[in-house]
Amino acid sequence: MIRIGIVGYGNLGRGVECAVSKSDDMELVGVFTRRNPDTVSTRTGVAVYEMGKLDAMQNDIDVLVLCGGSANDLPKQTAELAEKFNVIDSFDTHAKIPEHFDRVNSASKKGNHISIISVGWDPGMFSLNRLYAQAILPNGNDYTFWGKGVSQGHSDAIRRIEGVKDARQYTIPVEAAVESVRNGENPELTTRQKHTRECFVVAAEGADLDRIENEIKTMPNYFADYDTTVHFISEEELMRDHKGIPHGGVVLRSGVTGFDNENKHVIEYKLTLDSNPEFTSSVLIAYARAAYRLHKEGQSGCKTVFDIAPAYLHTASGEELRKNLL
Repeated sequence: MIRIGIVGYGNLGRGVECAVSKSDDMELVGVFTRRNPDTVSTRTGVAVYEMGKLDAMQNDIDVLVLCGGSANDLPKQTAELAEKFNVIDSFDTHAKIPEHFDRVNSASKKGNHISIISVGWDPGMFSLNRLYAQAILPNGNDYTFWGKGVSQGHSDAIRRIEGVKDARQYTIPVEAAVESVRNGENPELTTRQKHTRECFVVAAEGADLDRIENEIKTMPNYFADYDTTVHFISEEELMRDHKGIPHGGVVLRSGVTGFDNENKHVIEYKLTLDSNPEFTSSVLIAYARAAYRLHKEGQSGCKTVFDIAPAYLHTASGEELRKNLL
């Protein structure tokens, strides 16, 4: 059995707990948190420890799955823990992945452990599909559309506005743009032409709704470059209609082959997710299996999804995969 530890117990940590419970080759050793462990109750009843207990449990854990945030937790935490454990994280700040890789790689090699970073669906599964598609159709263009789904970062940005009690923001692909790509038209699309944003906002009593709407629509880096619709609804409506965390998206590559580029091809990979964190957790657990196997082979250092052969992810043996899936 592969012994798993979870660091952090928010939506992602709870998803990992669920994914481990569904994996026949894994068992959960414990959850590690910066909160008071007495205040944390797990779904499976597994023990909860304070972070300071990790060092004493190095021999009890095969892989640590890190479930903190990319903004403040993982940039420091992954490298610190990679020296002592095999680790998996879902670091998703795309522009900073190269420097994150370098720090974690150095720590992993120093401690002779395996780490796999930026695991999830984007970065992660979407990244893999962009790589495969580019390799197969070098003469072409990539397109990635996200949604329809809840953007947790954008929802948080709205909640920081004065007078906002709660909010959910949905990223929605522009269907005409998606169809243009599917038709092999290779369009050049602006940010505004690819996605729209729809916001459902619970305002405090007496709040200036016009000011809130204007602050949302003009917010740089979040909404200013998009066509944005704002709906003001009650707290009851938000909890009834928008309590889930669905997401998804599609990666496409449109390319041509032939000596005269006469033949068009479109590669498409699509995800439709009821629960963004639970799906991400399932990807993390598959790569935790790979980390365990690589470490058993004596490998060390940092890896990404690009470096992991698919067979390492599956519970079946190579013989079974060749017989049943190839």
